[in-house]
Amino acid sequence: MKNESAFIDVPAESSSAMKGKAPLIGVAKDHTTSGSDGYNRGLSIFDFLLRLAAIVAASVAAGTMFTSDETLPFFTQFLQFEAGYDDLPTFQFFVIAMSMVSGYIVLSLPISVVTIVRPLATAPRLLLLVLDTAVMGLTMAAASSAAAISYVAHNGNQNTNWLPICQQFGDFCQKTSGAVVSSFVAVVFFMILVVLSGVALKRH
Repeated sequence: MKNESAFIDVPAESSSAMKGKAPLIGVAKDHTTSGSDGYNRGLSIFDFLLRLAAIVAASVAAGTMFTSDETLPFFTQFLQFEAGYDDLPTFQFFVIAMSMVSGYIVLSLPISVVTIVRPLATAPRLLLLVLDTAVMGLTMAAASSAAAISYVAHNGNQNTNWLPICQQFGDFCQKTSGAVVSSFVAVVFFMILVVLSGVALKRH
């Protein structure tokens, strides 16, 4: 009888020990998930704020370039000296591209909100990563091409006999240069957004 009672007590202790360990494992998993959830939500909130800043930068770039027209106070009977963004196809492309970028960022805000509400969701974050990368390329193309034209307007080109015009059209060049700077700020914001999306996806 002693041997039988000893044999019966051993499984009872082993079972209670296993039951005691099970909740501890569950608690550890919940704690890890909660930490990852909070970290990704923080990234998503930062993502949303960066998008608001990028809207401002892209809108300022498009608006400043669009209103860069300048007319000199002197003119002849047959000729009026005027400079505007629509005189150069590159600046026209710049205005169209930056307007599209601004529109895209506005449309991406609801998706960014989804990543805040559901920080562990992979699909919206992956969609933002792909679209942000494509729009960043468009923004960089517009900014780079406009920067090249702005440089020639300021300095000219002796090899091709292109004369600088910024001594005469100072306001025009000042506005176009400001628009170019604002567009490159938008490019930096997009770079950060792409990195944030990559980090968030890596932690999923």
